[in-house]
Amino acid sequence: MPQSAATMDRQTWLLLVLLSVLWGGAFFFSSAALRELPTFTIVLARVGFGALFLAPFVRRLGGAWPKTLADWQPFFVMGMLNNVIPFSLVISGQNYISGGMASVLNATTPLFTVLVLGAFGDEKLIARRIAGVTIGAIGVAVLRGPGLALSHHQTIGMLLCLGAALSYGFSGLWGRRKLVGVPPVTSAACQLTCSTVVMATVAAIADRPWTLPMPGAATWAALIGLAMLGTSLAYIVFFTILTRAGATNVMLVTLLIPVTAILLGVLVLGEPLTISEIVGALIVAASLLVIDGRIFSLLQARQRVTDPPSA
Repeated sequence: MPQSAATMDRQTWLLLVLLSVLWGGAFFFSSAALRELPTFTIVLARVGFGALFLAPFVRRLGGAWPKTLADWQPFFVMGMLNNVIPFSLVISGQNYISGGMASVLNATTPLFTVLVLGAFGDEKLIARRIAGVTIGAIGVAVLRGPGLALSHHQTIGMLLCLGAALSYGFSGLWGRRKLVGVPPVTSAACQLTCSTVVMATVAAIADRPWTLPMPGAATWAALIGLAMLGTSLAYIVFFTILTRAGATNVMLVTLLIPVTAILLGVLVLGEPLTISEIVGALIVAASLLVIDGRIFSLLQARQRVTDPPSA
């Protein structure tokens, strides 16, 4: 039976903002690592180091490792949909387009999630939610408008990133059906462990990483940041939000990623703030208000208070 998406409280919204910062940084780290390493080796390092960082904390944070192969199966599928496929597609796409453009295309994830969950009957296709996600996608396009000018070779990169967004949509469906009630640290560590096994095989066949030159310090720093911040910590936050507020709400983070990336550039790096960025950020903010829906409930309640009683 289709269900309405859960609402989000103040703490969950703050977690969503934190997740947008962590995943926004992941695009930067990936771009830096691509200067010296091939795609599948970067993905292997991301999931492999991420699993290593999380493993010691599973039991300490209230999690548990699966005991049978059948218990591992939900995490294997989640790892494929949420790690192996989208990470590989996005980083492959960044060989053709910038990390900023990749983050913009990644912002289509909530739209795919709404459509996937609606198609499979897991959430109602609420007009307000579809409208809000569409407005948010427009806002992100305005936000990064100057970076969206295409050249003849960028279409492949864009299609790869859109494929990643679709995969994330299916991961939201799978997580909603199979991982509800699982401690966030268990979900994160187990899917990363499964992803490491898959990517070790893929990277060994495609990249033969043992034959590559040793990367420099900057690349190692990017890989560690990508694994610790953009993967391990990010997935604990991700599964916390998924458990608290549902698949559609957690995917809203992709609308916030370009906004937080720009704000970090302004506040940390002193980059200039353009009119298109301001307008785009306001549109994204408006879309989140529409998706959240509580503003309409407040307006309706206020209207009922101000309307005179009927005779």
